[in-house]
Amino acid sequence: MDLSLFFAGTAGSAPTAHRGLPAVLVRAGGDRLLFDCGEGTQQQLLRSVGLPELDAVFLTHYHLDHWLGLVGMLKTFDLRARERDLHVFGPPGLTGLFAGLRSVVGRTGFPLHLEELEPHEEVAFGGYAVAAFPVDHRVSAYGYAFLEDDRPGRFDADAARALGVPEGPAFGALQRGETVGGVTPEQVVGPTRHGRRVIISGDTRPCQQTEVYAHEAEVLVHEATFLEDERARARATGHSTAAQAAALARDAGVGLLALTHLSTRYFPREVREEARATFPGAVVPRDFDTIEVPFPERGEPALVQA
Repeated sequence: MDLSLFFAGTAGSAPTAHRGLPAVLVRAGGDRLLFDCGEGTQQQLLRSVGLPELDAVFLTHYHLDHWLGLVGMLKTFDLRARERDLHVFGPPGLTGLFAGLRSVVGRTGFPLHLEELEPHEEVAFGGYAVAAFPVDHRVSAYGYAFLEDDRPGRFDADAARALGVPEGPAFGALQRGETVGGVTPEQVVGPTRHGRRVIISGDTRPCQQTEVYAHEAEVLVHEATFLEDERARARATGHSTAAQAAALARDAGVGLLALTHLSTRYFPREVREEARATFPGAVVPRDFDTIEVPFPERGEPALVQA
């Protein structure tokens, strides 16, 4: 399964000429999952990869900069005569939010499902799940973990032949866990390969829940609204500094740290430099950049610039 993250918006609370409001599109095989949908997200997508027929939207919390773009996107789907179901997930309060928007959104011609998630609840998809975990913001807020199913170990065809196993159906039987002619799967199949893990923090102070879910993750997308010179303000407003995000990534043993939710008060290089002093594997994506997440045996996650 191909897996990548497309950054449709990487700004903080206010958009700039070069950065839109928060939105990350996860492309997992043929699935398209959108995490947050700030004002202007559909325009950002139309300017870059196109507006996909989303399978699901996950909102981290209900501050305007993280969901306001969803209203226009739903109406665009309606004008396109979308027929497929669309699931929108979020913390408690989602149904109340949409109740207040009823006169604006109106009725949609496609089934729209609003689903409030409990802490640590998982949403299952084909071959992976998305788990919601509580983070430490000023309001009820979630981070999300993309958790790929574990994969079977690599099959050693040469070892199977050496043990006298004929090619064909017998090879398949061993890979399914069956014993063939006295040869057990353990003799020819390697250890289980752990599925890939991608963590999206949303807005948060540094918190243990994020570190737990990010343990040995391939990619951690973490907000870095402030630098250390504004550490007190970061704490007061429920945000993180670049150095704090980097320390969390280091302690969790992640492969790649992507810093987002950038404030206009800093240059991106300042954010990157502060983070790399603690965690060298830190990047600051621009809008329309992509992070490719290959299987571990095929390489490391990498930032691909637009």
